[in-house]
Amino acid sequence: MRVYAGVVAGNVILTDQDGRRRFVALGDSFTEGVGDRNEALPNGVRGWADRVAEKLAKAEPGWEYANLAVRSKRLRHVIDEQLDRALAMEPTLITLYAGGNDILDLATDMELLMAEYEKLVARLAATGATLVLFTGYDVKVSAVLEPFKKRNALYNERVRELAAKYGAVLVDYWCLDAYHDRRMWAADRLHMSKAGHKYMASQVLDHLGVPHKFSPKDWEPPQRLKLRDWERRQRRWVNDWVLPLFGRKLRGVTLGDSLGPRWPEPVKVPRKAGLRKVAERQAAAAAGSVASGDAGNSQHGKAKNNGGT
Repeated sequence: MRVYAGVVAGNVILTDQDGRRRFVALGDSFTEGVGDRNEALPNGVRGWADRVAEKLAKAEPGWEYANLAVRSKRLRHVIDEQLDRALAMEPTLITLYAGGNDILDLATDMELLMAEYEKLVARLAATGATLVLFTGYDVKVSAVLEPFKKRNALYNERVRELAAKYGAVLVDYWCLDAYHDRRMWAADRLHMSKAGHKYMASQVLDHLGVPHKFSPKDWEPPQRLKLRDWERRQRRWVNDWVLPLFGRKLRGVTLGDSLGPRWPEPVKVPRKAGLRKVAERQAAAAAGSVASGDAGNSQHGKAKNNGGT
């Protein structure tokens, strides 16, 4: 049994009795960081979880971080592909958002989904780590998605109940008014923009009592679109995002099929330069390995040629 030390904002949190600090994030595109593009980082995105890891390391050196989230994953995938890996890492801080993609699947049985979600939460809570859960946001995308609103409300109600039952920290995404501004959303209108991810990081850090300097965007009120401009945007959105989404559903494929986790093993987060520094080191090591392999193949080829003459 692990005993945790350190108290932040009234929550037992963050370090074990040996002073170890390890943050493991589970979930789907929300936690992977989709919508916050950064080609210098794995999978070409950054996201709120990376920012939380970096601020944890600045506040208290020695933090390790793994992010197992992959876009498009359903709850069953999180359980089958991420749970055991996360438990093996013995985290001291865990974040979980899962089930949002299931809500958008017509065949989903919500009672069964939430029963499986509770089993997942129970196993994570049993580790003794600080556990952070999230409700889902009521994204105002299109009238087409309005039938899913009741599902989302049911999901959120159960998440709130489970957070209380298992002593988890709850970030109530549903109640964050800042996300009413369309500039908090990426072009697909389903994922947060860079500004949205930064704001989410600030909310998580505030709930954990970790200092940061993130501040809400001081935007001018959005301009009201003329009807013609609104129609043009709608057509572009349908062509660029909605039709491809339904096409993938019909083909039974997802954007996450060819992707792995961004940070599959715990990495120590530097206090300065953050995870970009880690990514640069990993890229350099990979390039060196390839170069070494090519050199070895070249020498092997020469030996074969010399031996054959």
